[in-house]
Amino acid sequence: MMIDPRRLRERMVKEQIEARGISDPAVLAAMREVPRHLFVEPALAMKAYSDSPLPIGEGQTISQPYIVALMSELLDVKPGMKVLEIGTGSGYQAAILAHMGAEVHTVERIRKLFFAARKRFADMRLFSIRPKLDDGTLGWPEEGPYDRIIVTAGGPRVPQPLVDQLADPGKLAIPVGDTRRQQSLILVTRENGEVTEQNLGGVAFVDLVGSHGWT
Repeated sequence: MMIDPRRLRERMVKEQIEARGISDPAVLAAMREVPRHLFVEPALAMKAYSDSPLPIGEGQTISQPYIVALMSELLDVKPGMKVLEIGTGSGYQAAILAHMGAEVHTVERIRKLFFAARKRFADMRLFSIRPKLDDGTLGWPEEGPYDRIIVTAGGPRVPQPLVDQLADPGKLAIPVGDTRRQQSLILVTRENGEVTEQNLGGVAFVDLVGSHGWT
């Protein structure tokens, strides 16, 4: 890149993330540290720190930096927590969570994206991330339960297998909506056996495809 990526990340955090109210020190530190430009194609590297999602191939996107930061802050991840991510994509969100100290299990259904992300994790020595190629709406039951679950694609409902794999206490962040590419960000919380949902406003994600998502 022609410009120092660290300067671009610093500006991204200050103007796009802190300015919108994100204040979790662990989230801000991870967003400053993870080289977002390495999670997109080289031709898009100069746009990696812009205030927008970017295509990563196969009809998928890397989410807008603010949305990555928002969902990471909502989860309130602490070091050592086990986190399940549905929709690995480029691997950027998983890398942010790993830098926050989480043990990340991430599931991707698209073969090409899965292998590209797995290589990135290896190249960047992100050994606390375990990727899996599968239907993410089924979760990863044999490795559960999970302290936190994050879904980076929008489905018509909250998949029951993911709720079943959520620890107590636990939090699950997922975009849900009856219309494709138009969702509400839902925070599901399990505490003392009770499961509650909180609607945090409108978002637009790619489709969550699978047995408990869109067909």
